[in-house]
Formats: sequence, structure tokens, C-alpha cells
Amino acid sequence: MLHASKTAAQKRVDFRAALASGELLRMPGAFNPLSAMLIEKRGFEGVYVSGAVLSAELGLPDIGLTTLTEVAQRAGQIARVTSLPALVDADTGFGEPMNVARTVQVLEDAGVAGLHLEDQVNPKRCGHLDGKEVVDEATAIKRIRAAVSARRDENFLIMARTDIRGVAGLPAAIDRARALVDAGADAIFPEAMATLEEFAAVRAAVDVPILANVTEFGKSELFTHAQLADVGVNLVIHPVSLLRLAMGAADRALSALAAAGTLEPQLPEMQTRAELYELVDYAGYDAFDGGIYTFDLANNRGA
Repeated sequence: MLHASKTAAQKRVDFRAALASGELLRMPGAFNPLSAMLIEKRGFEGVYVSGAVLSAELGLPDIGLTTLTEVAQRAGQIARVTSLPALVDADTGFGEPMNVARTVQVLEDAGVAGLHLEDQVNPKRCGHLDGKEVVDEATAIKRIRAAVSARRDENFLIMARTDIRGVAGLPAAIDRARALVDAGADAIFPEAMATLEEFAAVRAAVDVPILANVTEFGKSELFTHAQLADVGVNLVIHPVSLLRLAMGAADRALSALAAAGTLEPQLPEMQTRAELYELVDYAGYDAFDGGIYTFDLANNRGA
């Protein structure tokens, strides 16, 4: 009720332990706190907070227009409601190395379990679009060193994302990944890998956890969790999937409403009132203070 039962510190400890277990951690992307609660209910191991999703929620393209304040606020809202670790997309750190350091501490305070920083130039682009540019190795290393030096909780995960595969090929991505680990990165996010063999090559090159980004309509195939686990991937994110599904369903429903003037045929596709109340624990709030929360939960018609 109100907040997750686990503290942010405990979530970080548990996240580190889960990464060390050797099991693949599945982290669907939450587009709001309610969807994060559903991710936990369905038994996943973590929640991802996508910069692309946050941009889209604000009606903006994913080109680095969001601010640290906006990202921290949304990430904190999501982390608050779930006992799962939340990993957040921090883009390029919102500025120069000093800004990166501030980003780490602000997101620590927001309660997330970790973040990833990328090596693109500003304005950044979606990792699965053409026309990306990456910074030189020295600049990328400075970002990671600044992030590592700024954290106060040793269990807060600093992940380095590299987009160099789409610019200079796999060998360059492997070299960049090794350099970022040497700079202090706790994990590597090799963006836009084309094959399972490429993931396996990155896995063999570094001794820290690696992440796979499984996103629809992108450069990579939609590899299964079993395929990724077989080549040694430690985390898998589905960053925009739930937003795409929700927006697709909303668009179809609005078209039906405009055409028919009713949504009654769509009722079987909807989350019922009873299901929503269960997810947000209406009964728990009611029991906590019946003098304030006096709703009759028995008479909701299940709709």
C-alpha cells in the first residue's frame, strides 16, 4: 500500500544478487506505475523505464528532448509502486560529466536500482534508427567514470550502453565495451546487435552482465528468452512493447467508438473494474482507514 514493501536499497541488493545468479532477468518496459504493478503481478524479475516511452508519453520524438527532472519524476513514480528493481534509460546523462554525476545522484534519490548511459552524441537518436553518431572513446569513458564516482550506494548499477555497432561494426562494439568495463561499468548494453552470434561475441569479450534489447520493428530479430539465455545474455528488456500494445488497442477502440457510438463490444478486451481494484489494492486502503475510504467494493458489477 502507498509504496512498495522493499526499500530502494534492498531492491538494489536483490538486483545485484539476481544478476550474479546466472539466470536471465526479464524486464518489460513500464509506461506508467500501473503497468509496473502488472509486470510484477505477472512474475517478471524487473521493470524497465524507457526513454523512448517517456518521450512518446509527452508527445515528443526520442531525440534527447526530455529533461533529467522529467525522467527522474517518472522513474520514481514507477519505482515507488513495485518491489522489483527498476532500470532506467538515462540517455547520454543530460550533459557533460558533471551533469552525468548529478544524474546518477538524482536517480539514486528517485529509488531506481540502476541506469544506463549511452555513447551517442547529442541530439541522440533511437538506437534502431540510421544516422546515429557516437562520441569518441575518451568522451564515453569520462561519462562512465563520472557516473561511477558520483554514486553513493555501491549497489546502484551503472550500465554502459554502446551504439557503435550500427556505426562502425561489431569489432568496434567489442573494443568499446571492453573500454567501458575498464572505466568502471557494472554491465554492458550492446545496442542493435544483428544476430545471436554477435551477442555471444560480446558475452565472450567482457566479464560483466550484458543486456539484450528486444524491440519490435527494429534492427534486431525478436529473439526468444531461451535463445538469449543460451548465448549468455543476463538481462532482456522489452522497452516499448506494452506502450505499443496499449496504444494499438486504444486506437482500435476509438475507431470503433466513433463508428458505432458504443464500446460495449469491446468489454471482453478491457481490464474490469474488479481487476483494477485488485491490482491497486483498493481493499487494503479501505481496511487501513475505513473512515476515509468508504467505497463499497462488493457492488462494482465486475466491470
